[in-house]
Amino acid sequence: MWKSAEALAVAIVMAGALAVAALPSHAELAPAAQKGEAGKKAQAKAEKGKAQQAVNAAAPAAAATAVKVAALGRPALAEEIAAWDIDVRPDGQGLPEGKGSVKEGEEVFLEQCAACHGEFGEGAGRWPVLAGGAGTLKSERPEKTIGSFWPDASTAYDYIHRAMPFGNGQSLTADQTYAIVAYLLNLNDVVKDDFVLSKENFAKVKLPNQPNFFDDDRETTEKAFWNANPCMKNCTGEVKVISRARILDVTPDGEQKGNLE
Repeated sequence: MWKSAEALAVAIVMAGALAVAALPSHAELAPAAQKGEAGKKAQAKAEKGKAQQAVNAAAPAAAATAVKVAALGRPALAEEIAAWDIDVRPDGQGLPEGKGSVKEGEEVFLEQCAACHGEFGEGAGRWPVLAGGAGTLKSERPEKTIGSFWPDASTAYDYIHRAMPFGNGQSLTADQTYAIVAYLLNLNDVVKDDFVLSKENFAKVKLPNQPNFFDDDRETTEKAFWNANPCMKNCTGEVKVISRARILDVTPDGEQKGNLE
């Protein structure tokens, strides 16, 4: 016996719901004769719908997996960033506080640099020459030094501070680096013997070859040569060798072979 009319009503509703859930689908009730091509299409459509539902259900999980954080490493510390942020621009940006004289630079240079670059920047053995070479850039054997070729003193400071002495880069203090650069400028007749280089006067130093450097202007000067349909055959006349490599005549010339012995 049901204790109340409400409980009986609930039981009836539940029984009806179970009965509906247990009913076969329309496709299952259809006679065998009706389960021809149309039945196959209906079944295929139903299976496709189930597959799509499965894909839709899996999509959020895949998206969540794609944005998972690997949790590797940590944010760089301020002092770690500062250790890498040591580049120096031609306008002096990036220079540290400090100063160094030509006289001080000579002492440090003889101790730290002369073994490779010579006492006066002339180069020892096959190590790079740092001084001299004025007026040689148009010659067959140009001498590309700080005074004859380099555009800015910042290139010298940046490289010396970053990589010198060879094998012991970044061991020089800011004052030592200023002093070495001052000495090299003096060797190249850019500054006088009593000159003191510092952050304040650095940008005022102008190297002799600086005016011969310019920004890459190919977007304007070579625009006339840009062509959507470039020439691919017989585009120029006879090609001639107008100069030769300076080492042991290795420039090809007909059947002649270079001699590298």
